[in-house]
Amino acid sequence: MKKIGLALALIGAMCFALTRADAQVSIGISVGFAPPALPVYEQPPCPVEGYLWIPGYWAYDDEDGYYWVPGYWAAPPRFGLLWTPAYWGYEGGAYGFHAGYWGPHVGFYGGINYGYGYGGVGFVGGAWEGNRFRYNTAVVRVNTTVVHNTYIDRTVINNVTVNNHTSFNGPGGVNAKPRPEELAALREQHVQPTTEQITHQQHAGQDKSQFAKFNGGKPAATAMDKVGGKPIDPQGHVAVNSRLGSQNPNRNNPNNPNNPNNRNNPNKPNNPNNPNNPNKPNNPDNPNNLNKPNNPNNPNNPNNPNKPNTPNNPNRPNNPNTPNNPTNPNPPNNPNNPNGNRKPAQGVPPANGRQQPLNRQQQRQQRRMQRQQPPPPPKKQQQPAGGNQ
Repeated sequence: MKKIGLALALIGAMCFALTRADAQVSIGISVGFAPPALPVYEQPPCPVEGYLWIPGYWAYDDEDGYYWVPGYWAAPPRFGLLWTPAYWGYEGGAYGFHAGYWGPHVGFYGGINYGYGYGGVGFVGGAWEGNRFRYNTAVVRVNTTVVHNTYIDRTVINNVTVNNHTSFNGPGGVNAKPRPEELAALREQHVQPTTEQITHQQHAGQDKSQFAKFNGGKPAATAMDKVGGKPIDPQGHVAVNSRLGSQNPNRNNPNNPNNPNNRNNPNKPNNPNNPNNPNKPNNPDNPNNLNKPNNPNNPNNPNNPNKPNTPNNPNRPNNPNTPNNPTNPNPPNNPNNPNGNRKPAQGVPPANGRQQPLNRQQQRQQRRMQRQQPPPPPKKQQQPAGGNQ
């Protein structure tokens, strides 16, 4: 069974909850080779006020290797919490994964420059003011039609050009050590990733287009506007080659209404709501469709043998072959039956000269008819020869 990081997210989050400074180097999984470089991508606008940006990162699968978990906007577990991103660090001859977590302050995340407020130290994309989060639109993008609690602070922007987009801490990557404030944040109470966040990573690990093994380090979906939302490609457009998200127009997306394998897809061949569904009751191509013009059971089909007025309908009243038709020359009792099927007269011998025996009903009818016949006239007595004249 594939392991796509569910356990490591939970284990890593719990490790961060420890009070020891060396808890930061606790890892949930280790790999013998470094993760690919961070992809460059456009951030989708924040869709809902109160959501925080979770930068994308490389996760690991035992069978297919590194896969990209798209960055996304998510709701924190409660007001006042900030997100410390996950990162990879080289320790003890391997690259270890440190899961992200929620806390009142941003902790150490390897010095990795994820962009959009996460420049390697802290977070400058916004701040909490009471129970409302204010967004620094000089750093992050928001949907201004729904998000109004914004400000602009360009002084926090780091103008240093990043060329290698290193995704890990250690030799050959970013050589950064935790600062005092980051160590203090490490000792604070932390909250593990939400169920929604873990599900997001699981879904990314089920899409082959997210794996560096198959995409050469260029995932199809680099970001999403929210968990289960629209997958975004590096240019900021909808990622048509991704299976992620319920709003993905890609026909291969399981949640896409146009996906033939989606049971709710109106275009699915076997969907009863599909007008072209051959099994739809009213579909002309459905052999069981009573309204099909050529259906033998269609009462409006002129060729339907069971139609009452169909010439070939054996039950048609005017059909000469109907046994109950009085004009049928072929019924057994019709005297005009040319096929010799008429009922022979009672007591009349057939052509072969042999008298057929009568059954009981015929015998009773014969006796009844005999009783109804008038008695024969009395015979005249003949006088003997030579009598008186």
